[in-house]
Amino acid sequence: MKAFARLFAELDASTATGAKVDALKRYFALAQPADAAWAVYFLAGGKPRQVVPTALLRALACERAGISEWLFEAAYQAVGDLAETIAHVLPPAASSSDVGLAEWVEQRLLPLRGAAPAEQAAHIIGYWDELDSAGRFLLIKLIGGGFRVGVSKLLVQRALAEQAGVDAKLVAQRMMGYTDAKAQPDAQRYAQLVSTDGPGPQDAGQPYPFFLAHPLEGSADTLNARLGPPADWLVEWKYDGIRAQVVKRAGRVWVWSRGEELVTDRFPEIVAIAQPLPDGTVLDGEIVVWKDGRPAPFNLLQQRIGRKTLTKRVLADAPVGFIAYDLLERDGTDLRDAAQHTRREALLAVVANHLHVSPVEARDSWAGLATLREEARERGVEGFMLKHREARYGSGRRKQDDLAGGTWWKWKVEPFSADAVLIYAQAGHGRRASVYTDYTFAVWNRTPVDAAEAQAVVDAIARREPAQPGALQLVAFAKAYSGLTDAEFRDVDRVIRQTTLEKFGPVRSVKPTLVFELGFEGINRSPRHKSGIAVRFPRMLRIRSDKPLHEADSLAQLEALFAPSPPA
Repeated sequence: MKAFARLFAELDASTATGAKVDALKRYFALAQPADAAWAVYFLAGGKPRQVVPTALLRALACERAGISEWLFEAAYQAVGDLAETIAHVLPPAASSSDVGLAEWVEQRLLPLRGAAPAEQAAHIIGYWDELDSAGRFLLIKLIGGGFRVGVSKLLVQRALAEQAGVDAKLVAQRMMGYTDAKAQPDAQRYAQLVSTDGPGPQDAGQPYPFFLAHPLEGSADTLNARLGPPADWLVEWKYDGIRAQVVKRAGRVWVWSRGEELVTDRFPEIVAIAQPLPDGTVLDGEIVVWKDGRPAPFNLLQQRIGRKTLTKRVLADAPVGFIAYDLLERDGTDLRDAAQHTRREALLAVVANHLHVSPVEARDSWAGLATLREEARERGVEGFMLKHREARYGSGRRKQDDLAGGTWWKWKVEPFSADAVLIYAQAGHGRRASVYTDYTFAVWNRTPVDAAEAQAVVDAIARREPAQPGALQLVAFAKAYSGLTDAEFRDVDRVIRQTTLEKFGPVRSVKPTLVFELGFEGINRSPRHKSGIAVRFPRMLRIRSDKPLHEADSLAQLEALFAPSPPA
């Protein structure tokens, strides 16, 4: 545990890629295999479920530190991170422990889940007395399921490969599914990751690392110079679903999400249509809800994602399909180094009539494709995927070979946008823990008659007067925390502190003074939200210092963005 805490501190303190890789290599060189197995799990994005309620941790910290709840809350508001706050207020440890990470997780933390509160409390107090401040901070992160560190999975794979003397692509392939919640890390699995023997994973259901696309920006008239003629590219529609791989081996079908989660049981329709595929087939594609001959909005697919029990009604309301757009393995042979057009031809031959295949569009110019791209939302898609005819299937979001031929590009339509008013704010996390960066935005329930009517609403809010039914008011509809620079966040933070009206724990309500332009990928009706609207992937595009409050958008303007349902 001490060694992993030191590694965590090193990774958190550095922004240099080389320094992070060196720190990882030093840790893996000395760690016991069982400890290294869990370290890889956490660093690669594995998130154990919360084992102890947050309220119990806070209460124990107050009791152990001999402070009142209000003082702890004040410290938390200043620090902005629960684990760091607890680590600061606790008294020095009574002893020191050399217990390894694997023992901590398997024999101490995981058994706490489901234990009686009194038993949990006794164990936690004892654990705190074995660790220094850094160890306690890490322990609370692991207990609460909030472990995050500034290192990518690619860096972990690179460090493992360099330390073990193994090809990084092979390590990436072996790591597929490593963080799936159903498989617990152990020394044997770690040994398989770094083994110099054997070509790759032996598990029949093992997928391949996903190849990710880069966003393509700029106008169409620049693409010929940057990418060459459109004839060099396979241009496919980009579907709005869940990226997945379908693996058919040994007579069975496995379905893996891009997040390396095994989701076979959630999509029995895909298992059924993939069963006739020949053994030794791995497809890359998109899971979508398919209704009336066309892809349905993503919010319908969301109804399936979290379902543990699939009723007949759920299956009928949100029937899923799989749109295949790449063939990674055929008859047990890895095709990833074959050219894109070769894999495409093989895909059409293998899939035949079993599955949908993403159609390819062709135009004489990028301008012609740009015109066609404007139909994306009417077709229920997000834009285009551009894949060079000679491109091989890479790993992760890496730029292969050169700008034109080696990278997949996602050429999405411009996002929806709306001008909204900031009404609530909350401090961020990590290095932004002391700055208000997480915002709630509202629009008018109807367009104000003029600036005076809007100002009357603002004045009523400042007096803490509740909104009257049927009267003009601001209605919350979205939260966003990204899109601004650090300098812009600091400027907005000053305004928030100057215009705070009330505090609700970590949240501040503010007097409406700022208008922002928000961008989002999709918009749908939602009975769960007061506004009746839900937006997808909202982010801040800019601060509208030029726009007065009464010119912010209304619910009617948002509703006008709902796409009509065209014929299939």
